[in-house]
Amino acid sequence: MSEVPTLINDLALILIVAGAVTLIFKKLKQPLVLGYIMAGFIVSPHMPYTMSVIDRTDIKTWADIGVMFLLFSLGLDFSFKKIVKMGITPVITTLTIIFAMMTLGIVVGHGFGWNRMDCIFLGGMLAMSSTTIIYKAFTDMGLRQQKFAGPVMSVLILEDVLAIVMMVMLSALASGSNPDGGEMIGSVMKIGFFLVLWFVVGIFAVPLFLRLTRKLINNETLLIVSLGLCCLMAVVSTKVGFSSAFGAFVMGSILAETIEAGKIEKLVAPVKDLFGAIFFVSVGMLVDPKIIVSYALPIGTLVLTILVGQAVFGTFGFLIGGQSLKSAMRCGFSMAQIGEFSFIIASLGVSLKVTGEFLYPVVVAVSVITTFLTPYMIRFSVPCYGVLERRLPKTWIRALNNITLSHPSTAPKSNWHSLIAQMARITLIYSILSIAAIALMFMFFLPFVRHLMPGMHWWANGICGVLTIMIIAPFLRAIVMKKNHSEEFRALWGESRSNRMPLLVTIFVRLVIASAFVFYICNYLTRFTNALLLTIAVAIVFVMILSRRLKKQSILMERLFVQNLRSRDIEQQVLGLKKPLYEGHLLDRDIHISDIDVPENSTWAGHSLADLRLSNRFGVHVSSILRGHQRINIPGGDNIIFPGDRLQVIGSDAQLASLHAAIDGDIVPDDPDIEKREMRLSQIVIDRHSPFVGKTLPETGIRDLYNCMVVGREEGKENLSMVSPTYRLRLGDIVWIVGEEASIQSLTLANSGSVEAVKR
Repeated sequence: MSEVPTLINDLALILIVAGAVTLIFKKLKQPLVLGYIMAGFIVSPHMPYTMSVIDRTDIKTWADIGVMFLLFSLGLDFSFKKIVKMGITPVITTLTIIFAMMTLGIVVGHGFGWNRMDCIFLGGMLAMSSTTIIYKAFTDMGLRQQKFAGPVMSVLILEDVLAIVMMVMLSALASGSNPDGGEMIGSVMKIGFFLVLWFVVGIFAVPLFLRLTRKLINNETLLIVSLGLCCLMAVVSTKVGFSSAFGAFVMGSILAETIEAGKIEKLVAPVKDLFGAIFFVSVGMLVDPKIIVSYALPIGTLVLTILVGQAVFGTFGFLIGGQSLKSAMRCGFSMAQIGEFSFIIASLGVSLKVTGEFLYPVVVAVSVITTFLTPYMIRFSVPCYGVLERRLPKTWIRALNNITLSHPSTAPKSNWHSLIAQMARITLIYSILSIAAIALMFMFFLPFVRHLMPGMHWWANGICGVLTIMIIAPFLRAIVMKKNHSEEFRALWGESRSNRMPLLVTIFVRLVIASAFVFYICNYLTRFTNALLLTIAVAIVFVMILSRRLKKQSILMERLFVQNLRSRDIEQQVLGLKKPLYEGHLLDRDIHISDIDVPENSTWAGHSLADLRLSNRFGVHVSSILRGHQRINIPGGDNIIFPGDRLQVIGSDAQLASLHAAIDGDIVPDDPDIEKREMRLSQIVIDRHSPFVGKTLPETGIRDLYNCMVVGREEGKENLSMVSPTYRLRLGDIVWIVGEEASIQSLTLANSGSVEAVKR
């Protein structure tokens, strides 16, 4: 008999221990992440009293896969459009917190005499609050419906995005012996280039592919396709110098814009949970009690740094982001912990071999301590504000409430500002696409053609050059002509003669950019003089401008891209899943809109809004009811609530919290005797003592009194006929019934003429 591979043994040990420990943590209402870390510690070589993992290399591979799928799932829940719609406020807050906390981490690391890379990586770890832990804390404490929870979640989303960028920057920093400012700027530009390229190409190609194959794809194939795309982008990301996790996140963000995003997220969740659990277990395996004891002082200092730093700088960040002092303190205190991204950054430092072995277990210990303290920090924010309100002068309180760097501008943007911004965006995107197309053609297609046509070097160059120009022609035409007939352009042209020269300059600059691309291709593949090449380039660009076919092709490509980009928004609008537009106007008031889900076992189900009296009891207003693909706006009192309904409710924080607590409490309890509810099929023979003789089914009360149902009346050996409501039962009739065990017994006794059964 063959032996079980070591990997299977290790996985069995990890999953069994993780399952047992997480059940305990679930019972204690603690984050499962901590349970996985504890399980990792139990199965690690540092725990001599238990079985330990044999081959840590294989587990490390699985953990890397876990990181990849974790970030893929994060990307599925992310949208570039959401970031754009957030405005500048969360950006200011996020950058303030990250800069301050990263600086604190570096300073503390230097204070303990740690080396330069340890300090930098420590700063990155301390700057990342845990989305998972905060979300869990808000849920457990019933704070998700509170007004301050929204800004916190917005900042956490931005922190996760910046964490991805930080990982790339740290990798670039670790790879170089002593990178200077130029190299760092180059790394940032490289990140931006590939982000734009992948996002634009992905939004154009992936939704189109899914739409064309929608009728052929079921849940199984959709899961395989999604994970395949994730792994493909991870490979591509690795090939261009980034991490696999970065590529997985990008593909997740691309799929997030498709109609299938919600379905993909549900299908991928079990895979993500499995590999994610292995990753966090691997984190716990690196915890060394000896190191923790030796570094007790740094651990305590780092915990204090996070608690005080987030309380101070987090509050300040939310203050300058436009929050009131009370709300800013609740937001800042909520973020006083580190979590999953800190582990990922720590594992990155270990894999790159640029951080000390002590740093990983130190960070894990700090994360565990701050996680346990998170609910207490959230609760402590309100009394802390009360102390400040009593101690500080009222003028100071008013000044703090008015601190903000993000004043929303109600003034419309000028035509010049809007036009230049749009032209710059279009030129940048199409230039990136053109650069990518040229690079691919010269790196792969040109050597291929030269190999097919040996001794015909110039012919191969000519074929490659012509095809390359044909591929990028729609992009170059869009660079030159896009927005030349827009409303802003026409308004500025007719507004003043002084505007016409600057407008012509914008056209000329874009013409030069397009000609530069053609010039580069011709110069790379030919030996002509620069003057001749420049003439050829300009002539080719003018042909592109005059081509009606290229114009039509460019318009169709852009329309398809916009359609793909808006496909999920369109779906949500059709299904009624998007919140109403007036929600933004309520944010400056004391009330806001919130979604309340009706549990399947809620006692509210089956009652009308008039019966529930939500306005009288809680002071809230139900603006809409979302039921499957149906949306009921401004429901009346006669509208019935069904299980699974989503109520869009308007009210204050206190009112919504009270409503949420009520609906969570009004639950039908689970049946303790569920095993006794089994239905079975039986038969009775109408006895001469039976009270059912001569009666119709409604008169017998078999359904109403005995809670049983008559299936049919036996006629012969095989025939079973339906019993009509007018048929009167006769002596000797064989009747088949369905019901619970106790009900059938009671009916059988009644049929035999039992007085007790009849009375019952």
